[in-house]
Amino acid sequence: MDPSFTIVRMRLRQYRSIARCDVNLGALALLVGPNGSGKSNFLGSLRLTSQALLENLDNALRERGGIGEVRRRSNGHPTHFGIKINFRANDLSGSYAYEVGAMKGGDFRVSKEECHVSAATFGSRERFFKVRDGTLVGTSEAIMPPVSSDRLYLVAAAGLEAFRLPFDGLAAVNVYNLNPDAMRQLQPPDAGDLLRRDGSNVASVLERLRREDPVVKQRIEDYLERVVAGISGVDRRGYGAWDALEFRQAVAGGSAPWTFQATSMSDGTLRTLGVLVALLGGSSSLLSPVGIEEPEVALHPAAAGLLLDALRDAAETRQVLVTTHSPDLLDSPEITASDLLAVRAKDGVTTIGRVDRAGQQALRGSLFTAGELLRADQLTPEPESASQLELFG
Repeated sequence: MDPSFTIVRMRLRQYRSIARCDVNLGALALLVGPNGSGKSNFLGSLRLTSQALLENLDNALRERGGIGEVRRRSNGHPTHFGIKINFRANDLSGSYAYEVGAMKGGDFRVSKEECHVSAATFGSRERFFKVRDGTLVGTSEAIMPPVSSDRLYLVAAAGLEAFRLPFDGLAAVNVYNLNPDAMRQLQPPDAGDLLRRDGSNVASVLERLRREDPVVKQRIEDYLERVVAGISGVDRRGYGAWDALEFRQAVAGGSAPWTFQATSMSDGTLRTLGVLVALLGGSSSLLSPVGIEEPEVALHPAAAGLLLDALRDAAETRQVLVTTHSPDLLDSPEITASDLLAVRAKDGVTTIGRVDRAGQQALRGSLFTAGELLRADQLTPEPESASQLELFG
């Protein structure tokens, strides 16, 4: 089995609508709350971190409107936002944290950054670095690369063995907001190693799976057939220099399945395919967390339980983080309080936490399913602690 990189705890401070957040995460985490409550901001913080490591922090911030749109707005005018991630991978565990400060003219600087890593191969010696305002102020290593105040230092430190796995794991986190229209279009072919955020290269990913991992492709098709009755398969179809999706579907009176282009398929069918490929179709040797925004959109309520099966199946091998406000997706007695993060917003401030005590008792006693509690508007987060949220030691 490929190694997995798991986020065990997330702390956020002054990130968009989230003033503070401190939550533990399991193999499957369902962020549940109304529209506009801030669920996407939680997953967005992971996507920002991944993009900042893969590209650079400037690109990641500018794509979101700049530092002024990422740090939380309030009467107190916080000028910094911070993120801390505790992780685990094989025998390795550790934490990575960074804080970004706003400067005049829309500029920014990385004001604080730390990474701590422990592993059996390191013995009792923790490997770490600490950066403050563009200066390396502490490290376990004899030689370290230079620091730049406008880039995350983990990018440079990843050249050292101790910090390579944290970089690889966080950079490979993927958060999807699938777009059926993009999936319907003719697509320029690519290697298909990774599904794009909107699903616009799904044909290339399926073609790679057909050639390199037909067992996984068959799993995707089996789930798709269960969710969308009549679908028996889907393949990449070439049109000159372009790729497209071609579905096989049983038709009354036909001796064999008919083929249909993606332009003939519903939004729900395309989104379901995208979710399944995102969950099961990655080619990386390191299985990092995958986040999916509202996988149930455009899906018939009766099929939501089947989609939950696919989410649970994927969570056996990699961490799955999902935002939802669908009672139908949550109508399963197998969903426990530990799978849920309740999300609420009041006066523009998001609160994220474990389900409150009353909700936990209802779920533990099998009095209600999570879906029934959501319909009754009874999935609310535990009250926040008044203690200061610390990101750095």
